[in-house]
Amino acid sequence: MTTAKRVSMIGLGVMGGPIARHIGRAGHALTIYNRSPGRADRWREAHPDIAVRVAGSPAEAAAEAEMVITCVGNDDDLADVVLGPQGVFSSLRPGGVFVDHTTVSARIARQIAVEARDLQVKCVDAPMTGSQIGAENGTLTLMCGGRPDAIEAARPVMEAYSRRIVHVGKSGAGQLTKMANQICIAGAVAGVSEALRMAQASHLDMAKVYEAISGGAAQSWQMDNRWESMSEDRFDGFGFAIDWMRKDLGLALDEGRGLGVSLPVTSLVDQFYADVQALGGGRQDTSALVRRLPRKGGK
Repeated sequence: MTTAKRVSMIGLGVMGGPIARHIGRAGHALTIYNRSPGRADRWREAHPDIAVRVAGSPAEAAAEAEMVITCVGNDDDLADVVLGPQGVFSSLRPGGVFVDHTTVSARIARQIAVEARDLQVKCVDAPMTGSQIGAENGTLTLMCGGRPDAIEAARPVMEAYSRRIVHVGKSGAGQLTKMANQICIAGAVAGVSEALRMAQASHLDMAKVYEAISGGAAQSWQMDNRWESMSEDRFDGFGFAIDWMRKDLGLALDEGRGLGVSLPVTSLVDQFYADVQALGGGRQDTSALVRRLPRKGGK
């Protein structure tokens, strides 16, 4: 049986909100903080079964915590809530555990790890995959960078909302692995988009096409989870927006340039996503990539 911990969750968006729910229902003493205070209040009202404290700052959230988890927007947001004057590291005590689930650069992950080491805080960079449905169902995969003792200290709490926890290497390695993940997704969505439009133009039964090709080498998570909705031009309500995907691909492209690695497909798909943003689809699911390919008829 997992020993209850004092856990603070900072960031209650489409991923952080469900994660907080799993932590609270696992029996941990939960504190929440969101930079938009109304969201934290709404979260508390929506979960009357969970005893929760709403903090007024990241520092207040961390002051009595044994473990602090962040899930915010980008490098600047993370630096603010962790390293700022009222940030987590201004009050998290030695021996505490810090876990970041934001997708950010490997550079900021390493910087935070150095600061954590000096404060005697165990630090894990643990970006996620599994999309909003994985957060809702508690079946996320976490790609963890950091020292083995830090991952093991965080594991009992992370198991409340994840199905797979993989220690991929030292600090920053989690973020680099997430970049590889997003590169794979970009190529998969582009391939599914083109296949779907060709099948539609051929007046094929889309359900039968999926049945025929999804059991072989063409199968992918994107196909299994987005073929039907893409066929029906439904791109809202799935959680991971194109705006965020372009942020992630930008991180991967920057890292690739620094490493001298060519990423031509990633660069091309990133520009395809820019086309969909220009169509007003920035907040739609990444599967809206198919919108840039005109429908030529079919069912």
